[in-house]
Amino acid sequence: MPTNTRRVVIAVFPDVDLLDVTGPAEVFALANRETGGRAGYEVRLAGPGPAGGAVATSAGVRLVTDVSFDEVGPGVDTLLVPGAVEPGPEGPRARTDQDVVDWITALAPGVRRIASVCVGAHLLAAAGLLDGRTATTHWSTAAQLAADHPRVTVDPDPIFVRSGRVWTGAGISACLDLSLALVAEDLGEETALAVARQLVVYLKRQGGQSQFSVPLSRPPAARRDIDALRVHIGEHLAEDLSAAALAARMCLSERHFARVFTQETGSTPAAYVEAARVEAARRLLETTDRPLDAVARDTGLRSVETLQRAFRRQLGTSPAAYRRRFRTAV
Repeated sequence: MPTNTRRVVIAVFPDVDLLDVTGPAEVFALANRETGGRAGYEVRLAGPGPAGGAVATSAGVRLVTDVSFDEVGPGVDTLLVPGAVEPGPEGPRARTDQDVVDWITALAPGVRRIASVCVGAHLLAAAGLLDGRTATTHWSTAAQLAADHPRVTVDPDPIFVRSGRVWTGAGISACLDLSLALVAEDLGEETALAVARQLVVYLKRQGGQSQFSVPLSRPPAARRDIDALRVHIGEHLAEDLSAAALAARMCLSERHFARVFTQETGSTPAAYVEAARVEAARRLLETTDRPLDAVARDTGLRSVETLQRAFRRQLGTSPAAYRRRFRTAV
């Protein structure tokens, strides 16, 4: 075993989301492989029952634990906490198991780094680990997290958020983004990029959860061409996305297009495009050191002045202040 062993403990419990567990485990295993074992990640699954017990996941696949919660001793480098949901009348709700919360609360002080995956953020919040911090979770339970834990600043859009030693990740497949960020923090972006290539995923995906939550949180549009146009907008932010250009793409008059688009999306074309561009700018400010003029140019906002005005309208802050608060250390 490498002398620089990084002990990673992933919590598992009944109905846990399967990918939230196996995704991070695969990332750490690939980091070991890409570094010839020098990364030193040692992943262990901890569950409420005895070691070797089977835990049924939400997918119906059973996982076998390496240790019980009670057997997890000191020396944990990274604690990963996935989540579980249950159906509700207004959609899925994150489930909070008090025994798991108590275990996290007791273990957390001796852990170097703690991260939640998807709705696991609700467990960290219940353990008091997110008080006074900004955190994210799956977009579908963000309102629940904010309502249940008013001392937590919930941002439902980022793929992941780092606040000191506590990280929170967004929904389902975002477990890969979060885990790659943890590897990058430990071993550098070159190693994280090598792992991302093996996974055939982006090291830093473009956009946040809004690209998924906005269309999915509404009924399907009556016009599929409007949904296709929204995809086009997200993929061509630096191009001409004026109402006239978009109407021409739809082969509609500008007036008729504006009426149809607003009816289908609840937003005017100009407001929708600005929101999409601000979202892309947020991601660049969070994950890169690109100067503001480059951020404005890359997202179609053209100038620093326009970037600043858009941020004030959308977020009530300046791009520089946003970067200072949310820039990740990766």
